[in-house]
Amino acid sequence: MSLTFIKSSAWKSRTAISGSFYILHHKPDFCELFVIYGGRLLSLREENNEGFIEDDRGNTIAKFTERNGFRSLLGRIFPDSPTNGHSTDSPSSSRSNSSPDEWEKYSEEIEQYVNQMLAFNEEEEEANYKALEENPADSDMQENMSGAERIEALKLKIQRAEEAIQLNKQEANLNKERGAKAEWAICLCNTRIMQLEICLSEEVQKNADLKKELDSRKDELFELQGEVEEKRSKLNSILGLQRELSNKLQLSSSAKSRAEIQLEKAVQTRTEMVREIEELRGQRDVIQLRIEFCREKDAIGSADRMNASSFDYREFTAAEISAATEDFSEDLRLKSRGQFTNVYKGHINHMTVAIKMYNSANAPSQESFIAKVQILSQIRHPNIVAMIGFCSELNCIIFEYMHNGCLHDALFLTERSSRVRNKALSWHTRIRIAAEVCSALGFLHNALPKPLILGNLSPSKIILDRNNVAKVYGLKPPWSYDNSDRNSDIRAFGNLMLQLLSGRNWAAPMDASAIIGDLDHSAGEWPLDLATELCIIAIRCLSTDQDIDKELDIGWLMSEINRVKKKADQLVANGEYASAVEDFIDTEDSSNVPSAFLCPIYQDVMQNPHLAADGFSYELDAIEGWLRTGHDTSPMTNLRLNHTLLTPNHTLRTLIQDWQTRRSAPPS
Repeated sequence: MSLTFIKSSAWKSRTAISGSFYILHHKPDFCELFVIYGGRLLSLREENNEGFIEDDRGNTIAKFTERNGFRSLLGRIFPDSPTNGHSTDSPSSSRSNSSPDEWEKYSEEIEQYVNQMLAFNEEEEEANYKALEENPADSDMQENMSGAERIEALKLKIQRAEEAIQLNKQEANLNKERGAKAEWAICLCNTRIMQLEICLSEEVQKNADLKKELDSRKDELFELQGEVEEKRSKLNSILGLQRELSNKLQLSSSAKSRAEIQLEKAVQTRTEMVREIEELRGQRDVIQLRIEFCREKDAIGSADRMNASSFDYREFTAAEISAATEDFSEDLRLKSRGQFTNVYKGHINHMTVAIKMYNSANAPSQESFIAKVQILSQIRHPNIVAMIGFCSELNCIIFEYMHNGCLHDALFLTERSSRVRNKALSWHTRIRIAAEVCSALGFLHNALPKPLILGNLSPSKIILDRNNVAKVYGLKPPWSYDNSDRNSDIRAFGNLMLQLLSGRNWAAPMDASAIIGDLDHSAGEWPLDLATELCIIAIRCLSTDQDIDKELDIGWLMSEINRVKKKADQLVANGEYASAVEDFIDTEDSSNVPSAFLCPIYQDVMQNPHLAADGFSYELDAIEGWLRTGHDTSPMTNLRLNHTLLTPNHTLRTLIQDWQTRRSAPPS
């Protein structure tokens, strides 16, 4: 690069010098810059934002200080404004918009304007300088010129003046344009200044907020330091506690060895207790077996006694009935479904009986009453209430007394009489009751020479003895029914099974899923498969097309119910489902009975006590039934009996009879 003129004060020289440094800054790395002036090689050097041009001897030829151009000024004002390549608009059209984009858009035009102003000022200075240098020579020339020469000189001056005037006019126009541009640039600068002031205030506010946050952080740090100190003190206390616990642990080690010795003793004690528990379980199984045997034996023994040739019903007099009921005392009047009935509890020949009175409103004719008595006298079944006698004077029939009342009270009444306390019937007992009622229906429907109909079967027509054995009563007269009544018995039995399952009355038949979802949980945990089978049987019994269903008869019903009962018995025997033992106790009958008078098997006052090989006295029927079923152990001790001989206990029998006589005697 060759320079022909170097003068620091000249605008053209400064432009050439700045151009040399610009090329130096922006040349590629693989290029070298050489500057030649006056046949000499010059070097470029920068120091502290100043540029120096030196010759080969180190002498400074020129010095250059980089001026901040208008573009760099804009860059400092708008550091974040992106550069765009849009063309510039006229100053007047952009005065209304003064955003940072406008600054970038007109930056080149404004910078060019500033450079022109600087160049114009330098040219004016040079022109003035030249005029000052030429003026003295002109004055000397005028003194040595002739008149004609002076006139020519004046004409030349006038011409120059006119040219100067023309130039001044042009310069005035340029100055006018420059003034407009200056106003435009000033407007933009003022607007940007306002924006910068707003930004500055925002930055000041941000700094204030940051300072507040910093103070808050300092406070938090101070609190954390306090917490750290507190945690440190707690840690020290914990360490001290740990040392204390270590000492206690060492002390407890010795105590542990002593505890292990005690534990060994406890294990031995537990082993002995387990052995005792197993023995108690064995005794419980024996008692449970004895209870089941009592229930079956009580019903079978009662039927056997009634079927015996020595049994004969008798006709009682009105005086005997009045004495048995204490002149029909209201205290002996029985309730059913919470209401008083026409049945009285009485005592005849040391036997508790139930006396049913037929009043004038519902009393049958004398012929019908005798026919009813004859039919009842011929019926002997373990699950049908046995008739003991009758009284034609008072139109009443005497039945065996059932201690636990009707099934309706056991299922539905929430409050029992103060004389009787009970627990809810278990699911296993309910299945057994269904089988017993079905057995009674089968006996009646298969009677010869003509089937018998129970009629209006409901929980109120089913009564329970002290062992919860179910018995039905209330036969329909045989001359008042036809063959369709057998279907009504089956439908009533289906409804009874639904009541046993759910513990409530059903207004209409439901599907099996609804009934299973409404099982009576007071009966315990129902086996769902057995409950479902019973539900299906009940729904089939309740169907309205029994005449079409040829398979639906009492024989099929008995086989299905017995099949379900066997499954239930097997589940209870295997211990898969628990079956609670209901506790129905007639406190009036047993509160004052000497324990020696009660049969250990029947738990009832003995009529014919016999002494067994184990030294205990039993009712003859009870102990004989026990032995006939294959038992060779004592019902009381579960020990093997030395022999099976039974000896009548006449002394105990006499004591029992004397006690019954005193008990049945009217008060003086």
